[in-house]
Amino acid sequence: MTSDHPSFDAPARSGSPLRTLGLVALGLAAGVGGTLLLRPASSHAHLPEAAAAPKKQMFHCPMHPQIIQDHPGTCPLCGMDLVPIEGNGEAGPGLEGHAAVTIDAERQQLIGLRTETAAEGQVGGELKTLGRVAVDETRVRKVTVKVEGFVEKLFVDFVGKPVAKGQPLFSFYSPEFVSAQREYLLALKTQKALSGGTLQQSGGDLLESARRRLLLWDVPQEALDRLERTGEIQRALTLRSPISGVVTAKNVVEGARLTPADVPFEITDLSRVWVLADIYEAELGRVKAGLPAELSLPAAAGKALQGRIAFLDPVMDPKTRTAKARLEFANPGGILKPEMFGDVTIKGQARKGLLVPLDAVLDAGATKVVFVALGGGKFAPREVTTGTTTGEKVEIRSGLAAGDQVVVRANFLVDSESRLKAALAQLTHKH
Repeated sequence: MTSDHPSFDAPARSGSPLRTLGLVALGLAAGVGGTLLLRPASSHAHLPEAAAAPKKQMFHCPMHPQIIQDHPGTCPLCGMDLVPIEGNGEAGPGLEGHAAVTIDAERQQLIGLRTETAAEGQVGGELKTLGRVAVDETRVRKVTVKVEGFVEKLFVDFVGKPVAKGQPLFSFYSPEFVSAQREYLLALKTQKALSGGTLQQSGGDLLESARRRLLLWDVPQEALDRLERTGEIQRALTLRSPISGVVTAKNVVEGARLTPADVPFEITDLSRVWVLADIYEAELGRVKAGLPAELSLPAAAGKALQGRIAFLDPVMDPKTRTAKARLEFANPGGILKPEMFGDVTIKGQARKGLLVPLDAVLDAGATKVVFVALGGGKFAPREVTTGTTTGEKVEIRSGLAAGDQVVVRANFLVDSESRLKAALAQLTHKH
């Protein structure tokens, strides 16, 4: 019996490829169709293929970490072969924004990477800062007059001239001074005339009052003795230097009229001076009054002058965030001149602490980071807490242990690659 339509029951040739492909296709279609019918539409996210999808391997340039691509090749900047990013940039634990990196020996040599060992040492023994020589304000004297008058003659006529205690500065004519001398001589005659009588005490009181008046006008005792002995009135009063020092201010010329409000001379004793040094806020705990200090400056020909801290300013400067320390130094020969600058070394009490080179510590904003060599070319970031700076070393209070190898050169390149790997890890995790 024949039919106009082909029969699907007709036997096919054994091993026919068309039959085999047809059966596989039908089976896959049935299987997939059955699966889709049996599973809810939202369950496709839990397919084994999606769960097991591997992360894509990324490649970058060892010398230019910013060159990144998803397949091997060469760097367009330097021509070096791109290398795989190991571990897809998993960040180191506890330090956000950084990741451990692996750098082979050849790359370390190319970028000049070098490490040093964190070791215990002396911390806080010395503090170095810059000092400025200033006048000791307790050794400044101003010369004044107590009555009005006129300058007749100047004996010291320029600023900077050294003077000794008691040395004449200028002669001063005052009508009131002349009248006071007359009153003193009259009181002296009256006291002699009343001696032995009932009014002897009154004569003595009058003489004492006239004497005290002249002494309050800074008339020296020898001038009064000469007035009593000779009975001659002096026309002018000679004013003398109250201390030994140098003239630091002169506001008078011959013939000038002076009043008690004027300051014709200022004398400063420079045998001892102050040195003002700025102490930063972080170092204030190491500085206190009484600590010895040294001052070195070119004028002293390399010789260190010895002094001590006399006072620490209780108020911080809001602009520089420093406090002024006042140091006292002897000034033999006048070597130290106000407004000179020199290097100050404050001798503090030393203690033991863990030290690393300053170059090993990177400032990462709110935190400070060092990179520790773990061996095999691997370097891990560590957050550290720093303390006192001693020369070219800085104290590490937490985050490291003695014997740790820290990166001291090329650490900026290591830090850049660490940050880049951490950023790539976050992007890979999101996608």
